[in-house]
Amino acid sequence: MALALLRQRRTERGPGAGATGFPLPLPPGAGAIGREVLDPVGQPMGAADVTVTALDTHRVVARGTTDPYGCFLAALPPGRYSLMVAAEGLHPHHETVDVVAGPAAPGERIQLQPARGPQLPPPGNWLFDPPHTAIRFIAKHVGMAHVHGRFERFEGGIRIGEDMADSRVHVRIDASSITTGNRTRDDHLRSGDFLDVERFPHLEFHGTRFAYRGGSRWTLQGSLTMHGVSRSVALDTTYLGTVNGGYGEELRCAALARAELHREDYTLNWKSMLARGIAVVGPTVQLELDVQAMYRTHDTPTPPR
Repeated sequence: MALALLRQRRTERGPGAGATGFPLPLPPGAGAIGREVLDPVGQPMGAADVTVTALDTHRVVARGTTDPYGCFLAALPPGRYSLMVAAEGLHPHHETVDVVAGPAAPGERIQLQPARGPQLPPPGNWLFDPPHTAIRFIAKHVGMAHVHGRFERFEGGIRIGEDMADSRVHVRIDASSITTGNRTRDDHLRSGDFLDVERFPHLEFHGTRFAYRGGSRWTLQGSLTMHGVSRSVALDTTYLGTVNGGYGEELRCAALARAELHREDYTLNWKSMLARGIAVVGPTVQLELDVQAMYRTHDTPTPPR
């Protein structure tokens, strides 16, 4: 069983030294992989993700993060391994390493470089494609397992601006289309105890600004209206690129967005039910949008305003 070890301090180096040693005792018969990770300007890169995979079994045998000095060390059985180092907004590093039994060799330095983000979609209007778009959620029963569900009816779109930060998103969801695979539970979720779909037939999200986070990741700032209450929401969004595809060879773009909602922010509070011993939804709900959108010409009406 591989043992992932994080180095606690940087070994002193003389002027001009090109590598860092890892003088750490190893289990009998073991070898080691040691690396020192630097950022694009040559400074130690702490909290970079490191994954080591055995090439013969394709199993992950060590996983961890670099320490504040950018160092990582894993003690491993002799063999051939794939090593990957990744950090947000930077191009991942991949290499193949042969580990032999005995003391670890000096840790090699790796300098990560800025990632080249995927080409952004052309400015204009993009309509959600419902058959290839999903709006899902995960909620936890108090003291019980997670409940997975989705909304089956919705419409929406994206207006991409000349400056991506100024783009807009609008999604309108039919609250009565909620489904979790259990008819009794779904009817209860539609009732006045939960979404109260007769009084509040729609959930609506207006995204008003994209903030770039590096690589293909953005934060979409906006407002979600549910149960008659509007609250600010930040969606952690990963842009997946564009492609010509579909039945009509439409130009499409895709993205995955996630957010955590607090049900009491929307006055969905069922403490009286808990007092009666009824296990209901926990305090938070994980929301996920898996979106495909089709490009539309400038004269095609779209939902975003």
